[in-house]
Amino acid sequence: MIVKSHEAERFTAKPPEKISAALIFGPDQGLVRERAEALAKAIVPDLNDAFRVCDLDEQTLASDPARLFDEAAALSMLGGRRVVRVRGAGNAQAKLFEDFLETGKGDALVVVEAGDLAKNSALRGLFEKADNAAAVACYSDNAEGLAGVVRGALKAEGLAIAPDALDDAVSRLGADRGVTRRELEKLALYAHGQKSVSLADVRAVLGDESEIRAEEACDAAGEGDVKRLDHALSRLWASDLSPIAVLRMAMGHFQKLLAAKAAGNIEAAMRKMWPPIHFSRTASFKAQAGRWSEDKLGEALDLLLETETLCKTTGVPAEAVCARALFNIAAMARAR
Repeated sequence: MIVKSHEAERFTAKPPEKISAALIFGPDQGLVRERAEALAKAIVPDLNDAFRVCDLDEQTLASDPARLFDEAAALSMLGGRRVVRVRGAGNAQAKLFEDFLETGKGDALVVVEAGDLAKNSALRGLFEKADNAAAVACYSDNAEGLAGVVRGALKAEGLAIAPDALDDAVSRLGADRGVTRRELEKLALYAHGQKSVSLADVRAVLGDESEIRAEEACDAAGEGDVKRLDHALSRLWASDLSPIAVLRMAMGHFQKLLAAKAAGNIEAAMRKMWPPIHFSRTASFKAQAGRWSEDKLGEALDLLLETETLCKTTGVPAEAVCARALFNIAAMARAR
């Protein structure tokens, strides 16, 4: 059976009794681990209980396939349903799980963790079609879902969050559920003793100040705002950020502009970008995309690449040549 995204939390909290195995898979490995643990804990609250929990990996199954059947059929010494956790599974184990689902005995729940599996994957197809198995896909949180994760994690710590702080947090999180959880733990600890998390709290914990300054410099160059660029670069050099790092961030920025321009629909292209454009920069990004042509963006990228090579292969002052490149790009923008 296929467990849809909106049903995943309910399924992992209380899996149907007829299910003997579940495949948790997807590109968000943090979410895969979180849901696999939640599913296992629905059967055995203490996952350190050696009598009721068994951990297997790909190598163990490859060398001893019968181990899966033995562990699933084993009885707990102290009673209660057991859990067999299988980590790092792939298509190579598809035949083994097919045999298990057809002939396996015992009432243990087998929880299988895997990476991102294509729709035509043998392992994924097996769990989706079997009546006694389930497949749960784990994709990165969208903005709405991530907002719920942020609010829920902070509420558990007795904290509310201001709307602007929530928007800012959502824009900085979401690539991996495990990373998101750790960052929210740090945020809750930082705001301990308060009633609500503010925008300043979020930026203090989740925001990299030098990264924010580099983004400001990129936007200033893309807009042709020379005065703002000069100010942003001054603060960047004061923060000791490497000029190479600034150049690479600038290349990433102008590559995103080129991708948005090539897509035709700038807003639709922005929605697909990861990491997303921070909400405070969306107006600037749209304005830059409208200002630049694809050819000129290509010229700007060539200039940034040449500048990075120059910084790496000569003894020229890196900060000076990095600044010169960005000012030249700003001049290109002003000429538009």
